[in-house]
Amino acid sequence: GELKHGTIALIEKDTPVFALCANERLFKKTLSNIEEVISRGADVLCISQKGQIDKEKYNVLEIPHCTDIFLPLLEIIPTQLFAYFVAENKGCNIDMPKNLAKSVTVE
Repeated sequence: GELKHGTIALIEKDTPVFALCANERLFKKTLSNIEEVISRGADVLCISQKGQIDKEKYNVLEIPHCTDIFLPLLEIIPTQLFAYFVAENKGCNIDMPKNLAKSVTVE
């Protein structure tokens, strides 16, 4: 739902997009957003429950079926691993991210 409020302007050819589309209630709306970013040239990886989305048409990473309340826990694992390995590949210090102190310092 937030795609139409500015995010869509960032999408261009070869922009990597993770589509978290495992939630059954929001699936049709999310699929519509996926089609929109694909039409703008984005490379999309759909994270969905097994058998939920056509693997012939989309790049899909399947997660096990579970109740909607637990889906975010299963969806976040591949996205966190992706971020970890991209940072590692770029030579970033994974254990001490830049500006971390600004985020965790309390007065």
